Amino acid sequence: MLSTRLARAGSCKIKSLSYSQLLRRSFATPATNSNFSVHPEIATRTPPYGKLTKNLTEVRRVLGTQGLTLAEKILYSHLDNVEDALGGRNGKIRGEAYLKLKVDRVAMQDASAQMALLQFMTCGLGGTAVPASIHCDHMIVGEKGADVDLPKSIESNKEVFNFLESAAKKFGIQFWAPGSGIIHQIVLENYAAPGLMMLGTDSHTPNGGGLGAIAIGVGGADAVDALVDAPWELRAPKILGVRLEGELSGWATPKDVILNLAGQLTVRGGTGYIIEYYGPGVQTLSCTGMATICNMGAEVGATTSLFPFTPKMTSYLNSTRRAPIAEAAEEANKSHNFLRADTNAAYDQVITINLSELEPHINGPFTPDLSTPLSKFKDVVKENEWPEQLSAGLIGSCTNSSYQDMLRAEDLVKQAAAAGLKPRVDFFVTPGSEQIRATLERDETLDVFEKAGGTVLANACGPCIGQWKRSDISKGDTNAILTSYNRNFRARNDGNSQTMNFLASPEIVTAMIYSGDMSFNPITDTLPTPSGQPFQFSAPSGSELPSQGFELGNLALFPSDSTPSPSTPVVVSPTSSRLALLEPFEPFGSTDLKGLKVLLKVKGKCTTDHISAAGSWLKYKGHLENISNNTLIGAMNAETGEVNKAYDANGDAFSVPDLARRWKAQGLSWLVVAENNYGEGSAREHAALQPRYLGGKIILAKSFARIHETNLKKQGVVPLTFASEADYNLIGSCDSVDTVGLYDMLVNRGDGEVFLDVTKKEDGSRHRIPVKHTFSKDQAGFVLAGSALNLLSKKAATA
Repeated sequence: MLSTRLARAGSCKIKSLSYSQLLRRSFATPATNSNFSVHPEIATRTPPYGKLTKNLTEVRRVLGTQGLTLAEKILYSHLDNVEDALGGRNGKIRGEAYLKLKVDRVAMQDASAQMALLQFMTCGLGGTAVPASIHCDHMIVGEKGADVDLPKSIESNKEVFNFLESAAKKFGIQFWAPGSGIIHQIVLENYAAPGLMMLGTDSHTPNGGGLGAIAIGVGGADAVDALVDAPWELRAPKILGVRLEGELSGWATPKDVILNLAGQLTVRGGTGYIIEYYGPGVQTLSCTGMATICNMGAEVGATTSLFPFTPKMTSYLNSTRRAPIAEAAEEANKSHNFLRADTNAAYDQVITINLSELEPHINGPFTPDLSTPLSKFKDVVKENEWPEQLSAGLIGSCTNSSYQDMLRAEDLVKQAAAAGLKPRVDFFVTPGSEQIRATLERDETLDVFEKAGGTVLANACGPCIGQWKRSDISKGDTNAILTSYNRNFRARNDGNSQTMNFLASPEIVTAMIYSGDMSFNPITDTLPTPSGQPFQFSAPSGSELPSQGFELGNLALFPSDSTPSPSTPVVVSPTSSRLALLEPFEPFGSTDLKGLKVLLKVKGKCTTDHISAAGSWLKYKGHLENISNNTLIGAMNAETGEVNKAYDANGDAFSVPDLARRWKAQGLSWLVVAENNYGEGSAREHAALQPRYLGGKIILAKSFARIHETNLKKQGVVPLTFASEADYNLIGSCDSVDTVGLYDMLVNRGDGEVFLDVTKKEDGSRHRIPVKHTFSKDQAGFVLAGSALNLLSKKAATA
């Protein structure tokens, strides 16, 4: 399997070959592999512009003279049936209509692909209905550097990697091997294209919006819809227009655009919206810079983000051997105005950002929307008594690992080296892809980082998603890190809840490692040098694209033939602790739910990291029984202030998953009560699967994050919200709950009111709580059937 494949690259055993050697060995290909004029799979990677523009014409016929935003053009041109979706609605579409969409492509990262494929396999199909890819990026540890980390990670995860590769071969899915890069960077380099619509089993899939694609993060069950050719359903988003004026200069970067916007919108402000950028400032941004901005749109809850087609996109497509796609996109835009908003398009909300006035921002800690301008950061650090010393600086990740990002960071390292300075703290660099790594190696950028003492990690997610094995601190040590990542929840990066991750651009991170002081402002402050002369950084610079083109690097890490191979065995051992075949969930039943008990009342932020932790738990992503042992272990008990502590009715204390298992064994179903934006963060469907597996029936919250709410419905869990948020105070742990109207609402396909009758554990008193829901006709069917997968499997068996 994987080891054999890499052996074909020039080594018999992975362990005997260093990572750097492995990457330098490849199939017999021309030395100028970066100069291929056109990608050999260009036809399958080009959006079906003829079909899409024809559909757009039909959309305009149905809607009349109404101006369309770019997001609407791309979404509506992917409708399964335009008339059914848009006809007769009198303009009431955004925020109300449910769209049934036929997507062009699916991408899956290795941690989420396991469950997605296990679900797909139950449908009994021989191949996928749309092109798909698997990217091995989440299960690679970052510690000592790529030479050591990648071979160890391959060895420790070989069972999973072999499963993924064999499934990819069997079903005709492109398999990107460990070391090939981070899913979103590879998608940008290979698959994203203007006007494309794709789903990805990762919340930062919107990165593809930097190339004008509608790219949406989803759970595995949603991905399976597309893989089996079922229309994918989405409640029509509202459109938030962000008008960009002016032009970035000096230290300001595209990262600062989204850091600033996150501060304005908060982590909930984009929920139910697509963020569409427009205005004269758009034309000044690089393609990869636009991708950075779209990537972090996930942090404000947006469905996705995107930019209109620009000449910078053409340049990027040309550089990545996709010139014919650029030409086809230009023609579609010229003939049908397809890849930009109509001049009379209306947005539901507009925010204006002047790029010329924008200064660098630093966001955090513990939430990506706590935004502080660099000029004020020193004072804010002191006011909040945050650590004054920096413990590490990390650049890269799917958000900021482009060629331009790395060259601008390199420029600062060169400035410091010329002044005789060395980093004061640990410095880690993560290339986003093998293409980026190989190009940076050719152009000697990696050499500059390494000579400065930097550790170059494998082309993978690494510390950004919790795969950081630290030895410089102990668990519980309060410390501060600066990263160019996109997310900074507690314990996310290193498993230590006291590590404060502050998000910034790669340039700010790189400059600040030379001070080690959190109050250092590289724009205004100086540093002492060995010569005794004060040193001040100049504003960084760096090319958007390599003048010599991109190096492809080691082709053994790239996918080979994607033709389905039905005879390929996909083996899941019954004794495996890493993988387990799925059993269908039981149907809803024929009555309302009675006697549910409140397992936990959650206080404050409860992200998917709190519900289903990553880090060391990633190894169980393909084994629902085992990974369920981390269910809600990061959630805070609102009644006691404890984390991962729940109490049975007799007062006995348990971990949250242990009490859930205890109740499940007793035949008791349960619900969780939570606050705002429950399920914020990733597309992690395990955060829905695990509660379902352990007997959870309802999640009752003040509000939900979009992806998680959908994932719950897909797995047969009912997400409900308080009609009045104050009613959160009327329900507590171990209270008994009966649903009223829920069964009728589901049978009536989402039509009807729902109430919860609560019996208090203390005195047996009863009261009724009105609740709200957002069920569509199809989603009601999922819950009645037990899960969306149950319905798909039934349809596949009938077919």
